Amino acid sequence: MALVFAGAAGMGQAQSVSTYGTPGLLEIPTAEMFDDGALVFTAAGLRNSGRGTMTFQMLPWVHGSFRYAVIDRLDGPDTTRYDRSFDIHFRLREESRHSPAIVMGLRDFGGTGVYAAEYFVATKTFQDRLKLTGGIGWGRMAGRGAFSNPLGVFGSRFDTRPPPNSNGQGGELEFGNWFRGDAALFGGASWQYNDQLTFLAEYSPDLYSQEAVNDSLRIRSPINVGVQYRFDNGTQLTTSYLYGSTLGLTLSYFIDPRKSVAPGGQGAAPPPLQPRSQTATATADRATGDIRSRMQAALEQEGLRLVYLSGTGDTVQVGVENTTYGQAAQALGRTARVLANEEPAQTEHFDIALMSNGVPLSAVRVNRDDLYELEHDPDNAWRSFARAEVSDTLPLVQGGILSDAYPHFSYRFGPYLNFSFFDPDDPLRYEVGAALGLDYTLSPGFTLSTGLRLPILSTLDDSTRVSDSPLPHVRSDWAIYARESNLRIEHMTGEYLWRPGTNLYARTTLGYLETMFGGLSAELLWYPTNSRLALGVEANYAVQRDFDVLFGFQDYSVATGHVSAYYDLPGEYHAQVDVGRYLAGDYGATFTLDREFNNGFKVGAFFTLTNVSSEEFGEGSFDKGIRLEIPISWLTGRPSRNKIAQTIRPVLRDGGARLHVRNRLYGVTREARAQDLSRGWGRFWR
Repeated sequence: MALVFAGAAGMGQAQSVSTYGTPGLLEIPTAEMFDDGALVFTAAGLRNSGRGTMTFQMLPWVHGSFRYAVIDRLDGPDTTRYDRSFDIHFRLREESRHSPAIVMGLRDFGGTGVYAAEYFVATKTFQDRLKLTGGIGWGRMAGRGAFSNPLGVFGSRFDTRPPPNSNGQGGELEFGNWFRGDAALFGGASWQYNDQLTFLAEYSPDLYSQEAVNDSLRIRSPINVGVQYRFDNGTQLTTSYLYGSTLGLTLSYFIDPRKSVAPGGQGAAPPPLQPRSQTATATADRATGDIRSRMQAALEQEGLRLVYLSGTGDTVQVGVENTTYGQAAQALGRTARVLANEEPAQTEHFDIALMSNGVPLSAVRVNRDDLYELEHDPDNAWRSFARAEVSDTLPLVQGGILSDAYPHFSYRFGPYLNFSFFDPDDPLRYEVGAALGLDYTLSPGFTLSTGLRLPILSTLDDSTRVSDSPLPHVRSDWAIYARESNLRIEHMTGEYLWRPGTNLYARTTLGYLETMFGGLSAELLWYPTNSRLALGVEANYAVQRDFDVLFGFQDYSVATGHVSAYYDLPGEYHAQVDVGRYLAGDYGATFTLDREFNNGFKVGAFFTLTNVSSEEFGEGSFDKGIRLEIPISWLTGRPSRNKIAQTIRPVLRDGGARLHVRNRLYGVTREARAQDLSRGWGRFWR
């Protein structure tokens, strides 16, 4: 019996999770939703089948799922199918006192079609403990008791269902199959005995027809029963007896991205504001050089680097580089406190520039009086942001850059962990090793950088799969790179970042740009201070690197580039569209949608469509995936700018492959612009 795991931590939801990793009873769906923003990991198993599912509640009324299934004997007595699929579910109506909730769902709408089904389902709660569910399904859910499609009244095309996966590769959205062919009814009930224990029973029309051919699963009864136990942290464990022939086990674990695993505030407290009279007395006879030295030391104590300092009249202008805090607003707040404690009494305004390698990204004016007035105000977060003035940059003056700020050397050393998913020979491959990063900033904006990696323990190089792509092998030879490299130069670049004009940023990067390509990259970004919209253009000339990932190159080269639009949507969402030419020479566009919570936890999805056909692309039909970014501070409760980032692709192919360039301008600048500052301003006082 294969096992399936799903998890939840610290969530207040009461509904159960089906073996498909979505709100449901045992196998059938319900019309419920998870809490908004919930991320649910599910693992479930029954005879000869195991399913692992990640479900994200994107909005209060819609959630999406990615599933990976291992099915024995589906294609023959001694075979194993590794299947990938996507689901999406929309709530059409909320439950009310007198009427049920209603949901429309699409299961396996973008995979190979093994689990493909569509349905409408309704759920009604009685006396807070009893829930009744009933619905109608098509596709795989139209097995036992199937009848003619009632949607046939809208046209004869609904009467028959074409075979799935007509291109043989999977991954296509086969709109023409949805809600077509015979239909069947399903239903069930759950009864919550107490806060921990819930009993479940259902009628499922799924006949597991494909599995039954090779005796992967026998269906003797449509009745499934089970019991669910909910742990104190919200995790759900369900045991079940399914189809009169097999036992099932489902474990669900919930994550609320808004709530850190570790309690926050475990870092050092901000420096207390000294009384103004005390500051005035202490700074009255202090020399300018002494003020600078004390300020520099105080900022360093807060994990900030002072690189620019000038003053005129009642205003001091400083530039700081934030190496510690995940939220730029927290760096601004710490800087403002230091200035209030170290600047002479006549200084009334603090102009603070957030800088990257000596280049100002934006500037924020904080009034000294506001710091003292609002320090203990219960609404000080939004009041202080309303009074702050965010501008494009500081007008840097000659001599303002500190003489000891550049050249500047920094390094990073530590372990790394890489994963590769969904190789049919080994669904989970990994690599563990040591990584060293070196950065040497010679002058403001100009940085030499190197990244080295040494694998210590790896299964990536065990892969013997050979790419069958008819396109240039810009990504699909990843296994050869893993086998033929040891100590790797991940990147070795010279980078120049500068401000060509108001609201403009520019970058040029030359060298070994990433693991598989080197060359020249140039980028220009237009990003007004208070705008939700940013526009960029990037042009690259890239040459493919040798498989040993050292200094040599192969014969393949390509000119590639994109025009990009970025937009901050309301409600924690961010959209990005990139249009241009990709590494394999194909033309198209990438569409990305992320949900980014105020603490930096990010869940997103993307897909790329180019002029490469699904047959040329191969397995998966087009590039798509899910990406997660988890701040280290979310795990530890301590300030950190580091993140754990993971992109999950069903398959890595050559079509729609983009060059990976470090420090793309939007990622560098976004945290310092007004929209992002406003979201994180609650950290200003921490």
